[in-house]
Amino acid sequence: MSKKLIGAVAGLAAASLLVAACGSSSTSTESSAAPAESSAAPAESSAAPAESSAAPAAGGKACVILPDAASSARWETADRPFLEEAFTAAGVEYDIQNANGDKAKFATIADGMLASGCGALLIVNLDSPSAAAVIAKATAAGVPVIDYDRLTLGGGAQYYVSFDNVAVGTTIGEGLVKCLNDAGITEGPVAYLNGSPTDNNATLFKQGYSAAIEAAGFTPTADQSVPDWDNTKAGTIFEQMYTEANGDFVGVASANDGLGGAVIAVLDRNGQAGKIFVTGQDATDEGLQRVLMGTQCMTVYKAVKQEADAAAALAVALINGDTAAADALATGMTADSEAGTEVPSVLLVPQAIYPENVKDVIADGFTTAEKVCTTDELKALCTEFGVM
Repeated sequence: MSKKLIGAVAGLAAASLLVAACGSSSTSTESSAAPAESSAAPAESSAAPAESSAAPAAGGKACVILPDAASSARWETADRPFLEEAFTAAGVEYDIQNANGDKAKFATIADGMLASGCGALLIVNLDSPSAAAVIAKATAAGVPVIDYDRLTLGGGAQYYVSFDNVAVGTTIGEGLVKCLNDAGITEGPVAYLNGSPTDNNATLFKQGYSAAIEAAGFTPTADQSVPDWDNTKAGTIFEQMYTEANGDFVGVASANDGLGGAVIAVLDRNGQAGKIFVTGQDATDEGLQRVLMGTQCMTVYKAVKQEADAAAALAVALINGDTAAADALATGMTADSEAGTEVPSVLLVPQAIYPENVKDVIADGFTTAEKVCTTDELKALCTEFGVM
C-alpha cells in the first residue's frame, strides 16, 4: 500500500476528527462501468461534481447501515469495530445496524435512523436502486450521505469512500498471473467467478482482473456472476462451470475470499485443490489460511481501518457542519456513469497478499496470529512465514 497515500488519509482523518479543516484536493477518477453482463465500455464523465440540496447537519449522531454478515466476514469483524472505535474517539454518538442482505430491512433501518436524528448517514448498498431511494429520503431530510465501499449509481450521495476498485481487480488479475508464471504456466484457460451483478464494485473488480489476465496471454473460457455474493450459490455455479469444462482450467479469478472458498471446496472434491490456482479478496482469516496452505494462491488486503477512519472523519466533519474539512478529505473524484456526475471521493490502495507477506496483515492489526494459526499444520506454516 502506498505509504504516501496512507499517510495523507491518516493525517486528514486525524485533522477532521479534531475538527480542524486544512489542505487541498487533487483529482483522480475511479471508473464506474455498466453492469457486469454488459459489453458496453465503461463510461467516463466530464460533468461537474454532483450538487445536493442536503445541507450539513449541525449535530446529530453518525448512522451506519452495513449490508450483511454472510457475503464477507469483514462487515462485522472489521468495519463495525473500526467505525465504533473512530466514532468513540471523536466523542460522537453512533448507531450501526446490519441489513442482513434484506433490501426491505435496509429501508426500514434507514427510516428509523433518519427519524431518530442522524447528522450523517453512511451506507453500504445492497443494490443501487434500493439505496438511491434511501439517499433521496436522507437528502430531503437534510442529512448528508456517504457511500461506503460501494458507489450507489444514480444515488446522489455527497461523498464516497472506498478502495480504487479497478485497482483491486487489477491486483487480483496480476496476482493470478504471478502465481501461474511462478509455476511455469504462461497460457491456458481461466475461469472468472465474479461478484454480484447488482454491485458496481463487482463490475469494477472484473474490469481490472480481466484486463490483467488477458493481457498476460491467458484465455477466459468460463465467466459467471454470483447473485448477492452468495457463497452457497457460488459453489453450485462453479461446480457447473467445472463440469462443463471438464475441469480444464489453469486458474480461477474469484472476486473475493468467500467465492474463492466455494471454488476450492469444489476443487477439493475433485482432487484439484492446490493444482488449479485460485484468487480471493478481503484477507479474511479463512482466506489467509488457504493462502498459507497453498490451496488459494493469493488474496487482496484492503486496510479496512484506513477506509473506516476516512469515512468516520467525513461523517464527523459533516455532523459538525464543517464542509471544508469534509472536502479536504475527498482527494479524488469518482464518475457516476448513471447520473452523469462525479462524486467527491477518498480512494485507497490495495495490497496483494501471498504466503510470504501474510504477516503484513497481522502486523497491521487487521487480524491476529491466534485467529489464523489455528491448527498444527497452520502453526508450522505461520512459523515458516514469520506470522508467529
